[in-house]
Amino acid sequence: MSKTIVVLEGDQTGQELLVEALRVLDPAVTGLDLNLQHFDLSLENRRATQNKVVFEAAEAMLAHGLGLKAATITPTGKDDVGSPNALLREAIDAEVILRTGRRIPSVRPIAGVYAPISVVRMAVEDAYGAKEWREGEAGAMNEVAYRTQKITRRVCRHVAEYAFQHARMTNAKVFGGPKFTVSPVYEGMFKEELDAAAARYPDVRYEPQLIDATFALLLSTTGDAMVIPSLNRDGDLLSDMVLQMFGSIAGSESMVISISDEGHVDCVMAEAPHGTAPTLQGKNVANPMAMILAEAGLLAYLHDKKADQVSRAIYEATLEAVYDGIRTADLGGATKTDEFTNEVIRRVKGKLEVWSSLA
Repeated sequence: MSKTIVVLEGDQTGQELLVEALRVLDPAVTGLDLNLQHFDLSLENRRATQNKVVFEAAEAMLAHGLGLKAATITPTGKDDVGSPNALLREAIDAEVILRTGRRIPSVRPIAGVYAPISVVRMAVEDAYGAKEWREGEAGAMNEVAYRTQKITRRVCRHVAEYAFQHARMTNAKVFGGPKFTVSPVYEGMFKEELDAAAARYPDVRYEPQLIDATFALLLSTTGDAMVIPSLNRDGDLLSDMVLQMFGSIAGSESMVISISDEGHVDCVMAEAPHGTAPTLQGKNVANPMAMILAEAGLLAYLHDKKADQVSRAIYEATLEAVYDGIRTADLGGATKTDEFTNEVIRRVKGKLEVWSSLA
């Protein structure tokens, strides 16, 4: 039976890399029977529809459970259309953002780190969307800025649950956590849910750390696969650092995930963690790795044996290509964007053909 993936088109180099990734997903390459439902989330169309297209795309993702998104422009104007990412996360009731730093073959990581590190971050609440205001004379020494932010028990529980699920699946330890010693009421709620999840998953190693200690220890921890659950703001900072520790942000996908109250994943939107890179637009030099890996990660959520096989083939083909010296400029090579994709396609087709003969 055909599965539907909602494709959210984007801006500038983000759209160009989505096109490259979809070449890999072609049925002639993968043999998968997929229905791709496209929505134009370019800044121009978001403005033209006053974000109606964003909500239509979200409804489609809720209906089908799967989305693949290109990088998009977020305008800075107060009265403009704003961030489509924030709107989509809220519309699909996403609570988790998963980003995994992994060693890119033959690319030197920072501080000798080589085991995968996954950051399981709150996708909503915390510092994002907080109410802010100032009191007192503008510019005066007595002017005061305030911010009110919140987290809910439900989001804390879902993030904690998914962190332990992911750690069990990847044979990793759950490491880190909030600074509950300074904030026992606010951040303490998240710590309570992490401790409760640890009790539900006694087979998963649990090493809670304060967030500042987590940052420091990451630079001296090289051997253990880790899953780091985090508040929204902490996770935003942490994931950027973790991905760069492995040499490039291009070696990871970003998964935006909605969890049911029963602990099941019910909607996933995959994307690259980088932006639209306007200076690279039209030059055929941008690295398509992250976007290709995003679709590989998404296929794992189809819960289909053939899709799982294709997912593995794409992961392996992408990383093996880099190992064999086929690299774009950001990784020290001279391979063009489309040339890299061509090589991934060649390797995916070869793997699937060989595996079918061995089966």
